[in-house]
Amino acid sequence: MALFQGMEEKWKGECVMIKAVVFDMDGVIFDSEKLYRKHWLLTAKEYGIPQDTMLELCDLIAGATKENNERLMKSRFGEDFDYMTFRSITLNRMDEEVMEYGVELKPGVKELFEFLKENGYKIGLATSTQQDRAERNLKRAGLYEYFDAIVYGSMVEKGKPFPDIYQKACEELSVQCSEAIGIEDSLNGVRSSATAGLYTIMVIDLVKPTPEIEKMANHIYHSLDEVRMLMKQM
Repeated sequence: MALFQGMEEKWKGECVMIKAVVFDMDGVIFDSEKLYRKHWLLTAKEYGIPQDTMLELCDLIAGATKENNERLMKSRFGEDFDYMTFRSITLNRMDEEVMEYGVELKPGVKELFEFLKENGYKIGLATSTQQDRAERNLKRAGLYEYFDAIVYGSMVEKGKPFPDIYQKACEELSVQCSEAIGIEDSLNGVRSSATAGLYTIMVIDLVKPTPEIEKMANHIYHSLDEVRMLMKQM
């Protein structure tokens, strides 16, 4: 198992044995954020929301719970904005596309999972995605059995960007948060993992890191292959 020693200021002088890796799902495991964005934009067009406005919102809602996103959208469009209907239209249409065509895995996913299993790491999932949708996609891709623990947003009081989901995942894996790596692609996800105390890696998908996120993430990569190479060096 990887030993991280003094790699970041917040862990300076400490030796931490990594025992588990906790993944976000959409944008990290599945190349699905582009589908979410496609269908958010389609629905936004039907609602008369300008494309540049919706693109900005896509960065802010990625990885967060529907409750968090409802508050955000109402703050932007007013309390009368029916976010849940907006969301249902979007996700139902996306689900239809996924059922027909499937959803691609991000490059390096299976190789990283195999490496983790071969080297005795526990694997967790911390996703805001609705449980039935997440399980359906994971089983269809043959990935469900890799996980030692799965935590959905509905299982915690506060979803991303709050730390609860990563804390719960580590609890289910029987490891301390400081003994786990969190892998995320969204701003909300990085906030959640880092605040929980995991060694946090952002793997860039569609959302670019902000100065705030650059400070919170221990590493920022462009692929899961880079994560695997990092862990091989430990």
